[in-house]
Amino acid sequence: MSETDPTNICVVDTPVGRVCLKDRSGSIVLLTWTDDPASPPTTDVLRDAACQLAEYFAGTRTAFSLPLAPAGTNHQKNVWAAICAIPFGGLRTYGNLAAEIGSSARAVGTACGRNPIPIIVPCHRIVSVGGGGGYSGRGGIQTKLRLLKLEGCNLDGDWFGR
Repeated sequence: MSETDPTNICVVDTPVGRVCLKDRSGSIVLLTWTDDPASPPTTDVLRDAACQLAEYFAGTRTAFSLPLAPAGTNHQKNVWAAICAIPFGGLRTYGNLAAEIGSSARAVGTACGRNPIPIIVPCHRIVSVGGGGGYSGRGGIQTKLRLLKLEGCNLDGDWFGR
């Protein structure tokens, strides 16, 4: 995929805010929050992504099945692939994920913060040992909480109060 390939976008409303989806060469490359007006998908992959997001938020989809091409370092791509393997409703700590892929918790946290396709690459499923952790999407930790509650995560205790 070259930087000269055309990028297609659409803007869709979700329960956690309006998001812009971008596809390049038939793969999703970005999901970001926006204040731009809603715009319809113009490609098959954008239509699929918008549909799958709607199903996810309706509670009828537990896994995304989309071609993804996030830009990042090899380490970041490793982290994002490991995050995608966490099942719906699952939680891992930064340290757990780091141990799984032979990294450090700090490096995993940095990769989570640079995830260009949040929600679809579910970095909200990664929390700190004391609970919480950050979230780079609009709304920060409140958005992370909404996504985790949507997935039925067991958030007993003071996971996000620290």
